[in-house]
Amino acid sequence: MRRIVLATLAAAALGLSVNAANAVEGVTVPEQDWSFDGAFGTFDRASLQRGYQVYQQVCAACHGLSLVAYRDLEAIGFTEDQVKAIAAQAIVTDGPNDEGEMFEREGIPADRFVSPFPNEQAARVANGGALPPDLSLIAQARAGGADYLYALLVGYVEPPADMELPAGMYYNTAFPGHQIAMPPPLSEGVVAYDDGTTATVEQMAHDVSTFMTWTAEPKLEERKRTGVKTILFLIVLTGLLYATKRKVWQHVH
Repeated sequence: MRRIVLATLAAAALGLSVNAANAVEGVTVPEQDWSFDGAFGTFDRASLQRGYQVYQQVCAACHGLSLVAYRDLEAIGFTEDQVKAIAAQAIVTDGPNDEGEMFEREGIPADRFVSPFPNEQAARVANGGALPPDLSLIAQARAGGADYLYALLVGYVEPPADMELPAGMYYNTAFPGHQIAMPPPLSEGVVAYDDGTTATVEQMAHDVSTFMTWTAEPKLEERKRTGVKTILFLIVLTGLLYATKRKVWQHVH
């Protein structure tokens, strides 16, 4: 419930502003083909696991997933042992202990993803004053969702000849205003996929956008199944009500 409320607030606060900026700047975000589109769409587990790998090896250095627990990764196809191993790689600050002091320990599946920075100020200092957004709900907090994330990740190009970018800024075709402080995060072969898939920029952008869609809406498949069942129930109920009406009024002219 908390995730849904946060997603709604984020979409209201950020999505509308992005829509307005897109309209002003004339930014277009092409639609991509996603396995989870449509009433019967589902997540591609292989793509989700590759997307997690891209997040962990590229994005996690700056961006957190504060609303996602390590045990949630079982839902995308990782085994319990794999999740335990992933969580154990994290160093979690816990406590206080019996002496009233905080201490560090290995992560466990119940822990949420550890932030790359201890606090917001540390994050700003490490990134030239910019605060890298948490990615837990980013696919719902940005207009266009996965399409926008994909377009942003593949949209780094050289600026037009008549445009001079400020120091520390990069040109991106999908970002409102086209000036973005985040350096291009993806490059050919920056990730070596465990399943042998060729890690092109387009492939990595597609996979991590799929993963970000799942983190923002992990119950998407369940919601769609519930919707289909509800529609089927209503169809059957409508038929029964119609048959009952015909039976009750069959002798009335």
